[in-house]
Amino acid sequence: MAPPTAAPPRTEPPGPAARRPRRRQRTGGGTPWALIAPALVPVVLFSVAPLLYGFYLSLTDARAGLNVDAGFVGLGNFADLLADGDFWASFRIGLVWSVGVTALQLLAGMGLALLLDLDLRLRWVARTLAMVPWAMPPVIVGLMWKLVYHPDAGILNAALRDAGLVSGGIDWLNDFSYVLPAIIVVGVWTGMPQTTIVLLAGLQGVPRELHEAAQVDGAGVWRRFRAVTLPQLRTVITTITSLNFVWNMNEFALVYVLTQGGPGGRTRLPMLYAYEEAFRYGFFGYAAAMGVAIVLVVLAVLGMYLRRRMREAE
Repeated sequence: MAPPTAAPPRTEPPGPAARRPRRRQRTGGGTPWALIAPALVPVVLFSVAPLLYGFYLSLTDARAGLNVDAGFVGLGNFADLLADGDFWASFRIGLVWSVGVTALQLLAGMGLALLLDLDLRLRWVARTLAMVPWAMPPVIVGLMWKLVYHPDAGILNAALRDAGLVSGGIDWLNDFSYVLPAIIVVGVWTGMPQTTIVLLAGLQGVPRELHEAAQVDGAGVWRRFRAVTLPQLRTVITTITSLNFVWNMNEFALVYVLTQGGPGGRTRLPMLYAYEEAFRYGFFGYAAAMGVAIVLVVLAVLGMYLRRRMREAE
């Protein structure tokens, strides 16, 4: 008969000291700020600080020159702006330019995005070529289009003469009737790629099942676009339109290379007028007041647009 085996020792539940949770190691309170500081410092140095300094200059009569003291004038520069007919003329031209270019960029970008969204051969080549205008510097774009618009040797006039539409050459950049539409075309061509890419990304995010269901219900191409595609792209359209309007309102280099604000101030955008006041005539305080006024007006117009779009979305 085998001897009885000993029972296993009874284990006691852990005491309070053993059940005590381990304390979480605390990190320093400044760690989050240390992580975002590399990205925050450039924003403060190159965006916030110049904006604040520009606002300060707008309250002074700062002028160009050595040992010229800047006196505090308060809102005097802004009062002068209200009575400055040239400023309001440039602002109206800027609104026509910004609204025209932004609207045409959206229409042309939407059409090109719909085309690039199709399953075509060598689609990647077309998408790459669509980015070329965006990759070119504004100065190069301006010089290239000055050659296109040249009254004698320009490609555009040569094509019109060959088609029998004109007999002589049209001076596109010096004619009061043609200059503003001419530079709007250049602005649309330059800014259309980023609009196309953003809209194309939005189109690729629209579920294919929605189009298939609408097609089964008998909806045509236009009805599917209006009832399916546009509602899905509402947020994307609002975002890219807002950004384009701000960028176009602040345009300087492209128009400066094309016309320098001429002829007769016909293409003098607000930023061109502020540039002339600051660096041609030396009125830094007055030019800074123009910049602040432009920022405030752009924010107001953009706020009304976004508010209306949000109401439509609701």
